[in-house]
Amino acid sequence: MNTVKVRNLELGSGIPAICIPNVGKTREEILSLAGQYKDMHMDLMEWRMDWYEDVEDTDKVLDVLSNLRSLLKDMPLLATFRTVKEGGVHGMSREKYIALNKAVAASGHADLIDVEIFAGDKDVRDMIASIHACGAKVIGSNHDFDKTPAKSDIVFRLRKMQDMEADIPKIAVMPKSRKDVLTLLAATEEMASCYADRPIITMSMSGLGSISRISCEVFGSCLTFGSGSKASAPGQIGAEELYQVLNTVHQAL
Repeated sequence: MNTVKVRNLELGSGIPAICIPNVGKTREEILSLAGQYKDMHMDLMEWRMDWYEDVEDTDKVLDVLSNLRSLLKDMPLLATFRTVKEGGVHGMSREKYIALNKAVAASGHADLIDVEIFAGDKDVRDMIASIHACGAKVIGSNHDFDKTPAKSDIVFRLRKMQDMEADIPKIAVMPKSRKDVLTLLAATEEMASCYADRPIITMSMSGLGSISRISCEVFGSCLTFGSGSKASAPGQIGAEELYQVLNTVHQAL
């Protein structure tokens, strides 16, 4: 499997990376949180643009991005606008969503951009091509907050992301039982062992699925999300605690 290099971070090799989401609502809060997080055990930061109160104003979005880039220095930055249907907090038309992602890519301030893979094949392929042309990497994503699909469906979705040239396929699903958590882990192992030619990210959400956030190296997921001061999804573990556990697991392997 090939790894993905983002600045000084190599995804898909060694201990899984820790990503802390920044869900500040105002410019001041976003930059303040970034200042706190950069001194924590964080390998990259995700800016959840859908939480930003002025996300409809592209100039203001790019201003925040520029300041985040300066603040984080060489730490990789992932820019994400999560749509409402996949767990986001701000509604936006598909046209605006596409334009926002392209503008973020063109700014050169984000190293990775999240693209929801089921936003329409033609639009998604166009977005991915545009982002790649600007020199950024793509995390192709899908989030199911209602259920855990069958193992074959999870693998199908991850393979579709790979086929559409996302640099890193990502899926997050909601468990209703312990068996659902095992389904996600089994799908991760199958994808990583049989089909993936690049790193993947998978997780089972909520407290029930928290084991997937700490066992990722065992089953084949390259990155896990840990909370700083605010969690962006159910079941996230604090980044400092996550760092200790990931290292303990790594040493045992």
